[in-house]
Amino acid sequence: GFPVTEFPLSYCNRSKIKKMYKKIILLLTILAYSVIVAQSFMYIVALKNVQHGMQAESYIELRKLLDINFRANYKYAVYAALLTSLLLVLVNIKSPGSLLFITSAIAFTALIADVLLMMKGNMPINKLINTWTPVHYPDNWADYRAKWLQIFFYREVATITGFISLAIGAVFGLKQIK
Repeated sequence: GFPVTEFPLSYCNRSKIKKMYKKIILLLTILAYSVIVAQSFMYIVALKNVQHGMQAESYIELRKLLDINFRANYKYAVYAALLTSLLLVLVNIKSPGSLLFITSAIAFTALIADVLLMMKGNMPINKLINTWTPVHYPDNWADYRAKWLQIFFYREVATITGFISLAIGAVFGLKQIK
């Protein structure tokens, strides 16, 4: 037999292992990012129109229920996407001209933009809406809804751009992995 200490160094090519780690990080990033971008696609497909068609009472209840659930669970998806996106940038930083580095940097930047818009735009509006009741709400409640949806539109642009960037890196940039 072969000594156990020799096996990994003798029979495993380190560059192949590095490539495999990069591919795994890319896969995990795409999976984590897909949870983030799924929200944007659902708003494009239906949720925006549904919310525009709601009266104040229904809208307030929907926002409150969505906010409770997103506060409980969405943060984990955001943390996972931020962590994996940052890791993807870092493992490709030695090749700053490579397509995978460029697309991962774009995706990470877009994700940061989404998080900032969420924290500085949507969350304060959610906090305000959470103080309303179906019978006590401001007369201009629809203005708050419009503002929330406008901010979310910018988030959609950011997350979809980032996800498309990741997809381009995955499809066309893998050949450049070193």
